[in-house]
Amino acid sequence: MKETVAVAMSGGVDSSLVAALLKERGYRVIGLTMVLTDESRGVEAAPGYEHVHGAVDDARLVADFLGIEHHVVDLKREFKAEVIDYFLGEYMKGRTPNPCVVCNRKIKMGRLFEAARNLGADYMATGHYARVEYDEVRGRHVIKKAADTRKDQSYALYRVNGDVLPHLLLPLGVMESKARTRAMAEERGLPVAHRPESQEVCFIPNDDYKSFLLKFHPEARRGGDIVYKDGTVLGHHDGVSFYTIGQRKGMGIAHPTPLYVTELDTARNRVVVGEADDVFATGLVASDMCWQSAEPPKLGERQSYSARIRYGKREAVATVERVDEASDKCRVTFDRPMRAVTPGQSVVLYDGDVLIGGGFIDEVIR
Repeated sequence: MKETVAVAMSGGVDSSLVAALLKERGYRVIGLTMVLTDESRGVEAAPGYEHVHGAVDDARLVADFLGIEHHVVDLKREFKAEVIDYFLGEYMKGRTPNPCVVCNRKIKMGRLFEAARNLGADYMATGHYARVEYDEVRGRHVIKKAADTRKDQSYALYRVNGDVLPHLLLPLGVMESKARTRAMAEERGLPVAHRPESQEVCFIPNDDYKSFLLKFHPEARRGGDIVYKDGTVLGHHDGVSFYTIGQRKGMGIAHPTPLYVTELDTARNRVVVGEADDVFATGLVASDMCWQSAEPPKLGERQSYSARIRYGKREAVATVERVDEASDKCRVTFDRPMRAVTPGQSVVLYDGDVLIGGGFIDEVIR
């Protein structure tokens, strides 16, 4: 019997090509599309106007084109509880969240993976640009960076449960470029081959996170001071949550030198700014560490890895050590200062192209 693979189909080029490729390789392919928000199903138009397609419409269109089974999995309640509430809560704390990291573990490789297994799937596949391989030395399946390092998405997968990896297929990890992916979709005549790239945060309309935050937390609009690093008041803000570490523009303050956001002080409702050098950090403390391909360091032991502090950012060699025996916190010290280390974001560790693990940034060491 053919092995069955469930493809997480968003209606985009990447996941659509994955479904096509796996069918060509002889798998029995079924499509699964998550309904995460009301917009996932599209927008019903007034009489005389065209219906605006959502993820479900586009994914079903591709599934029909490929002649594969298609299922819709309603995860709106779970997505709201696990991802949107987390996203909003982090911003209200003056932190910058990683919604894709949380979604991949709890929703896509969590709830959706369960749905795939319940449908009899041997594997689940996604359109992520990363690779899953069995590592003989480590004796386990590991995640590796994509062949196209510019498109690599392994950063967002560091929290995926290790038990899922033997059942996870990532066919696009070997692609040399996104252009090649689109060309292959065109060659196969996929109806979404020319669909543009999706927005950065899938559930934020028009990528306007400020309006999204105010919709749920109007109290986020609470004015306060913008202060220089020595405490001098330079101006006023309309809500700490609307600023990010490293931000330069949009502060409405005058100063002889360019100033950047260096700290979001929610306790005193202040945005702290400084010069360009003040945005750099020598290290950080991360919590809720997830060790996917290695054991955590013992107390007093130091391990050396490459560290990435944000999706798409360059890596730096770093020393990792445990903060204390009972804690899941680690101190990460860079061999060279890193710019805009941001609480709430993730630090992800690599050994060459193998993803080791990571955690959420709590503190910045300057």
